[in-house]
Amino acid sequence: MRRVPIVSTVIVIAAVLTMVGLGVWQLERLKSKQSLLAHYAAAMEASSEAPFPSANPQATEAVLFRRSSVNCRFTSDWNSISGRSKSDQSGYVHVALCGIDGNKTAYVQAGWTQGPQHPAWNGGKVSGLIAPYMGGTARLIADPPAPGFEASARPDPNDIPNNHLAYAVQWFFFALVALVIYALALRKRWRERS
Repeated sequence: MRRVPIVSTVIVIAAVLTMVGLGVWQLERLKSKQSLLAHYAAAMEASSEAPFPSANPQATEAVLFRRSSVNCRFTSDWNSISGRSKSDQSGYVHVALCGIDGNKTAYVQAGWTQGPQHPAWNGGKVSGLIAPYMGGTARLIADPPAPGFEASARPDPNDIPNNHLAYAVQWFFFALVALVIYALALRKRWRERS
């Protein structure tokens, strides 16, 4: 008579159910991400401006890829990072922390240059698109660029990673592999005992 070990079977079934659950969760996240990306694509076509968001992540997410404007009263904490120009040349984009109305701050991507040094720019009125930035914050990508800079590449919602389908397939594959390995182990055990 072929006996199935209870403890091992329970552990494998629990692991398989967990992996299947994670796969289903990734499929749900895929639907949410597709909806969010569609919302961002529609936001880029909106003609009305949105107020630049505060540091609240929900407020930031609601206005990403919308047009906005700020009055940059002063600049500090420049950050030059690799980026692309509007004409798709590689170089550097330059982000400054600006003091704006209401004693708030905003990250403003003033524009693009070929080298890491940025032109002198002390602020002024900036309009452009709101894009994601570090730590769930937002940055305003100047369009047109600030004086002395060239235009940065326009932000694209399709650059946001959307790999949930691959993760779901991975979890389902792991579940299948666990079942196959356990079935082979049981078969070997039964052969050894017969």
